[in-house]
Amino acid sequence: MKEFDKICADIKSLRIQGATNVAKAGVRAYLLKPSKSSRKKIISLRPTEPALFNALNFLEKGYTKKEIFSHFESSQKKINQFVSGLIRKNSTIYTHCHSSSVIKALIAAKENGKSFSVVLTETRPLYQGRKTARELANKKIKVSFYSDSAMHEAVEKADMVLIGADAILRKGIINKIGSEAISEIANVHGIPVYVVSDFWKFYPKTVDIEQRNFNEVWKEAPKSVKVRNPAFEVVPSKYIRRIVSEFGILTYSEFIKKADNLI
Repeated sequence: MKEFDKICADIKSLRIQGATNVAKAGVRAYLLKPSKSSRKKIISLRPTEPALFNALNFLEKGYTKKEIFSHFESSQKKINQFVSGLIRKNSTIYTHCHSSSVIKALIAAKENGKSFSVVLTETRPLYQGRKTARELANKKIKVSFYSDSAMHEAVEKADMVLIGADAILRKGIINKIGSEAISEIANVHGIPVYVVSDFWKFYPKTVDIEQRNFNEVWKEAPKSVKVRNPAFEVVPSKYIRRIVSEFGILTYSEFIKKADNLI
């Protein structure tokens, strides 16, 4: 129970970040205490994470922990190859928040000799962009870091946008707040937006947008001020050039058609 509660607390507090990492942690927690109530609690911690839902579903269908973790690893290797193929010499890539899929693909591209730089935004209120910047800088990748308010200037510096996805729905993806504005800006300037994601993030039903505690934004706000803290927003499919997954580099409709037959 102690370990189960700790994993749940880490998922809720974002000490565990990234949809894939959340899904793996959810599997570990469930196996410590396998029951319907455990599944319900784990899903309630991050209601906008289909990779978590799907991992638990496959677990209940008889997949082992090893098979589920192996899926994520093999998918990431394929994604790395496809992303590397998109990166042109000396290109500038914009990303937002902290996507383990994007970060791993960029690090793999660097290790394979690709020359590029990254621009990114801080991602308030929890500054996940700083975590991304540190991880990329530790691998000797050049990073330019902007405040969220300067996202327009940051996006304009880029040749392409690579963002992750917490959920892929039929008409658009759900990703960290700010992603829709970023994608709109990119489209205005003719900068292609690519979503980098494992197909287990596809979900054929609706997904709740997580509303996080207002204290993350402004702990001592005046009582008359209502503070909102939506964690995610929808990026319509019309802004997305391609989805890069283990299936390859596909148009939105091509991806949905393929994923729909497997989830």
